[in-house]
Amino acid sequence: MEHTETLLAALSSPEREPLNHVQLSGKFNIAEATVKQRLREIYSSFSASFPELDHHAGAGKLRILRARLIQKYYQPSQPVVAPYPEEFISIIEEKIRRFCGRQFVFETFEQFITDNPHGYFTIVGDAGMGKSSIVAKYVSEHKSPCYFNILVERRNKPELFLKSIRRQLIDRYELPNSEDADLPTLLAQVAGKLTAGDRLVIAIDALDEVEQESGENLLHLPTTLPNNVYFLLTRRPFNLSQRRLAVSPGVPVKELDLRDSDYVHFNQNDIKQYIQYVVINPESEYKDALRKWIQTRSITDTIFVEEVAKKSENNFMYLRYVLPAIAKGDYNDLSLKQLPDGLLEYYQSHWVGMEMEANPGQLMEYVLYILLEIGTPIPCEMIAGIAKVDECDVGKVLDKWVEYLKKQNVEGEICYTIYHASFLDFLKTKREMDSNRRIFREVNQRITEYLENGMA
Repeated sequence: MEHTETLLAALSSPEREPLNHVQLSGKFNIAEATVKQRLREIYSSFSASFPELDHHAGAGKLRILRARLIQKYYQPSQPVVAPYPEEFISIIEEKIRRFCGRQFVFETFEQFITDNPHGYFTIVGDAGMGKSSIVAKYVSEHKSPCYFNILVERRNKPELFLKSIRRQLIDRYELPNSEDADLPTLLAQVAGKLTAGDRLVIAIDALDEVEQESGENLLHLPTTLPNNVYFLLTRRPFNLSQRRLAVSPGVPVKELDLRDSDYVHFNQNDIKQYIQYVVINPESEYKDALRKWIQTRSITDTIFVEEVAKKSENNFMYLRYVLPAIAKGDYNDLSLKQLPDGLLEYYQSHWVGMEMEANPGQLMEYVLYILLEIGTPIPCEMIAGIAKVDECDVGKVLDKWVEYLKKQNVEGEICYTIYHASFLDFLKTKREMDSNRRIFREVNQRITEYLENGMA
């Protein structure tokens, strides 16, 4: 009975943060050691259903248990409206669809929150290492206010960030007369409404894609924070000349760099777990084709997982492209050892396979470079107008490169942009090497002519 009472007190509501052992000690008027012992026995009781409780070391077990219980048992009487903006629902759902691992990141962040009254926690990593997916997973489980900076959609400016976060905080915490409030004011108002055990975590993805004047704090984030207010941030590695986050002395700041040698083992395990999911899980759409490819080459699942993990160089974006490509038959003539090494080699091998090197200046190249230079979602008709070709021909090109493009409805019109920053980087290297054909100069000239004619 005492274990049941402790658990019910700790997890009083699916919408509230769990009470910690200090708060439980005060509530029941018992020693903290007694509370900790009860919690250990509770975790042991649930470990058969949720094995990660046994594998988790340090703070955060209670929140893991809460999340798993909500997922398995909580059935609200009314549909739950996602507490994040509609503009981010699709990206969150996509990123968490085959999410695997990264528990070491969540544990480190949970420990940071436990150890500090407030602060900034930043996840650093190269393109394709899963930073956006980590944020999406955290937001989906904790229903945190969030913002995803997206360069190709021009959703990456401080005023857009503030407008979105302001709306989220006003709606969630019922803040009166705050429609024009700045972020420090909003955070102070929310902090004043937080009850014991509550905290505010605001998750922001891709600080490296933010566009703003130099010399200012990224997104005008405050240099000081109220107690129980935390920011979970992600970014790609900065050059020394690039803007950074500045905070006042005494504000806790921590970076977790996914590239650090301390995390190599964790990254490799997560990569292998992802591959195993795609190869073995009945819900994987690529399972049957991948197993056929593996069996045709008389290799074991274990060897396949190990070798593909090595070739991925701990990059999830590599797996997102290579595993479907194997399933589709793109590598039927290759052995496991001949698969491309790393994401950039994959892009280059696909580029060569599409005869982009053999036939430079073809429509395919023009279409991709137009998307690169425009940098915002544009319709097929506009691409055709810039390239001065039939819209049907452009549509065929877009279909051939569909896995690299993001298709979205913009004011009733289907528009296209480059899907991921890593492929944008690859195309930019082509622009930097284009010293002989000058194709980018021609593309930009055509863009200028098209826009001038449209405004004439």
